[in-house]
Amino acid sequence: MTNRDRFLRACRCQPVDRPPIWLMRQAGRVLPEYRALKEKHSFLELVRTPEWAMEVTLQPIRRFDFDAAILFSDILVIPEALGQPYEFVEGGGIEMEPLRTAAEIDALDGAAVRERLDYVPRALRLIKEALGGRTALIGFAGSPWTLANFMLQGGGAKEYVKAKALFYSDRALFDHLLRKLTDAVTEYLQMQIEAGAEAVQLFDSLGGLTTDHVFRDASARWMAEIIRALNDRVPVIVFSKGTHGNWNDLVESGAQIVGVDWTVRLSEVRARLPETVGVQGNLDPFLLTTTPEIVEAEAKLLLREMHGSLGHIFNLGHGVPPTAKLENVERLVNTVRGFV
Repeated sequence: MTNRDRFLRACRCQPVDRPPIWLMRQAGRVLPEYRALKEKHSFLELVRTPEWAMEVTLQPIRRFDFDAAILFSDILVIPEALGQPYEFVEGGGIEMEPLRTAAEIDALDGAAVRERLDYVPRALRLIKEALGGRTALIGFAGSPWTLANFMLQGGGAKEYVKAKALFYSDRALFDHLLRKLTDAVTEYLQMQIEAGAEAVQLFDSLGGLTTDHVFRDASARWMAEIIRALNDRVPVIVFSKGTHGNWNDLVESGAQIVGVDWTVRLSEVRARLPETVGVQGNLDPFLLTTTPEIVEAEAKLLLREMHGSLGHIFNLGHGVPPTAKLENVERLVNTVRGFV
């Protein structure tokens, strides 16, 4: 069974020899070969240049032989394609001019999404060819709700309040923004699938900012629209961090796989979902900053807990932290690969 077969079978909740493994934010960050590239090229240059995006995507595959590769990019390419550019400031994170008025929201233009993001399918085609059918290829996008938070806040923030404020104060304008984002994300994911992505993930990283009863209207309904529009062409993973009271909403979105953060017991989530919907996760990312022995012990606990469960894709409960140690990632991969 190839890595690709294992991952795609798990996405369909079919039997596999062991859980497939890939890690959110596996490309970049902790890899010395990525840091070497960053000394010569900016983050945005790496994202926008197909050959460099391919190189960064393949680096963790060469080193760790993950079952799936995920495109190296950023969720904020969507705002940029709509006319709201962003910058990556070393040591300061993502910066962008926030949306402040109804006129600025209305001016967002999705007509040129394909043209402005053409570098993404070009990168995906290069990656797909390089993977040679052995490793699965994942595309991705930010969820409309998460993107709206960044766009209204002006990039990263300690506290995201402006999207919530718009939701409660001017629902029509909120829906207008989310409609534009939903249409753009749908088009963008369709582009990725056409270019060879074999699964796609929606990162609803800020999903947990809403209360349980608001989540459906603020986030889930928009993701459901996107998934319906993709028409089952590839498996869809939804990772909605912190939405522990909304498992039914996530299932009803149509996602084949539900990503789970590390603050809940994965087997309990598995038991609450239909047998046809898989789970992805959910090792605590912090463990990658400890020791190989701790990583192995904690990974084995999770593997034993999920043993025999169909549709389990091993991953972290969030992205690889920048302080992760390479020896810990290596031990994690070897532990999962050797588990029987």
